[in-house]
Amino acid sequence: MTATNLLQTGQIGPSAAEQGRPFRVYTQRDLDRITAIHHLPSDQRFAMKVVSTVLPFRVNEYVIEQLIDWANVPHDPIFQLTFPQAGMLTPEHYAQVADLLRHDAGKAELDAVVARIRETLNPHPAGQRELNIPRLPNGEVVTGIQHKYRETVLFFPSQGQTCHAYCSFCFRWAQFIGDKALRIATNEAQDLHAYLRQHRCVTDLLVTGGDPMVMKARHLEAYLEPLLGRDFDHVQTIRIGTKALTFWPYRFTSDPDSDALLALLERLVAAGKHVALMAHFNHWRELDTEVCERAVERIRATGAEIRTQGPLLAHINDDPDAWAALWRRQVQLGIIPYYMFVERDTGAHHYFKVPLVRAWEIYREGIQQVSGLARTARGPSMSAGPGKVEITGVAELAGEKVFVLRFLQARNPDWVHRPFFAQFDPEATWLDDLRPAFGEPEFFFESEYRERWTGVLH
Repeated sequence: MTATNLLQTGQIGPSAAEQGRPFRVYTQRDLDRITAIHHLPSDQRFAMKVVSTVLPFRVNEYVIEQLIDWANVPHDPIFQLTFPQAGMLTPEHYAQVADLLRHDAGKAELDAVVARIRETLNPHPAGQRELNIPRLPNGEVVTGIQHKYRETVLFFPSQGQTCHAYCSFCFRWAQFIGDKALRIATNEAQDLHAYLRQHRCVTDLLVTGGDPMVMKARHLEAYLEPLLGRDFDHVQTIRIGTKALTFWPYRFTSDPDSDALLALLERLVAAGKHVALMAHFNHWRELDTEVCERAVERIRATGAEIRTQGPLLAHINDDPDAWAALWRRQVQLGIIPYYMFVERDTGAHHYFKVPLVRAWEIYREGIQQVSGLARTARGPSMSAGPGKVEITGVAELAGEKVFVLRFLQARNPDWVHRPFFAQFDPEATWLDDLRPAFGEPEFFFESEYRERWTGVLH
């Protein structure tokens, strides 16, 4: 039975508890209105204000009421995932902002300090502005698109450049701070469609954000429905990146246009497109509500699949048992584990980072606990400038302890799955921290990377 049939019969319609549930959101200016944090120490609540002056903060009542275990705060993983913590700024930056807030500094002075701090936080990691945004033959920049890998184009619709709540670790935090110079977005559907027509090598479109699932179904339809035309037969897969299954699963069950959204997914599938929701999950608790299960059921009834990914994060999921539980639960619900990422070197990276050797150990110990169906999760993977680099393991070769690495995806497809080796470094947390093993002057890809991708990607 199709999703449309199920919707018409009411078999997967919203439950009575879901009907008409309002979406209530809180940002920094609303911190004092969040009753759940009133019992926290005053210095902790002040720290939230300090950190959220620099890094974006947004949470909603569903997260507060159904996901956070307030008896376990501040250690609760979902609390760490969504609420600002003092350690998310360096002591120096924290002191600067805290001092200005305590002395009621003027807006101009505060904004200037915050802007300087943000500049140090690597707002666009892995060269995503300099290297990924394409240009037309006349040199004109194609706004709202990134094209890093040959087969895959990322599209940033302007209506989808926020989220139902913000992750405290988000590597796209610069999209949410109101600085148009840092924001990647467009509402020009024709530019996307023209670019796809011109690039027949593209098989996959990834609609991303922010979160495209904050968009009205009619806006998403305007971007995606034209892809059913014959001009776009080469675009075989439509991916939609989303955290909505965690932060607002009602998007798929009881929002006013939930049925229209699911009907769109079903039409895309029926027309022969492979539709995949790239769902971001960081902890098994995110899947532990009835409405989330119901949302997953409704999505899968359309013929779309759900693949999951998320970074390994100190304070949230740096535990192999948590990952094993997450992967097992996903498989139980019919979801496909896809990626474990290394936290990118941006924003509050210093707070969330985990040494690469520990990341590999956590992945290995977690994957050992699950069946083959959950071992589709690849990682730990670094989405670095040259490509997605997987830590395959640690070994001793020719008397030297080394990291064994390979590209899962790369700017040059010829680099993919070529093993290479780095000196073992127990403190390294990112590709840039690693040095070639065996006395080699540089990694095999570095010379070509410098020569071909030092400027704008054409």
